[in-house]
Amino acid sequence: MSGMDWIAIGTLADIPLRGARCVNTPQGRIGVFRTAEEQVFAIEDHCPHKGGPLSQGIVHGASVTCPLHNWVFSLETGKAQGADEGSVRTIPLKVEDGRLFIALDVLASKAA
Repeated sequence: MSGMDWIAIGTLADIPLRGARCVNTPQGRIGVFRTAEEQVFAIEDHCPHKGGPLSQGIVHGASVTCPLHNWVFSLETGKAQGADEGSVRTIPLKVEDGRLFIALDVLASKAA
């Protein structure tokens, strides 16, 4: 992931276990998720089905369930699980000394 521009978005302590927070960017909202296993993921905060806010969904394992119609998405790949079809974009995220960073290059490429 070298060569990417990283932007600080907060700390790991800002996100509860099995929870999420939303980050507003010029390219849209990003959901940042923390699993019970202390893994952290960033994906688009917009369900492709009906636009539900994924950051308000239920985190279980490495997945999140949309609060509107119960679609389940992998936090690792962004792909819908089970019979549902579709995906959300995953955003590179890193943790350094408890601080969270997302990659700006990926966000900018969507706007291009």
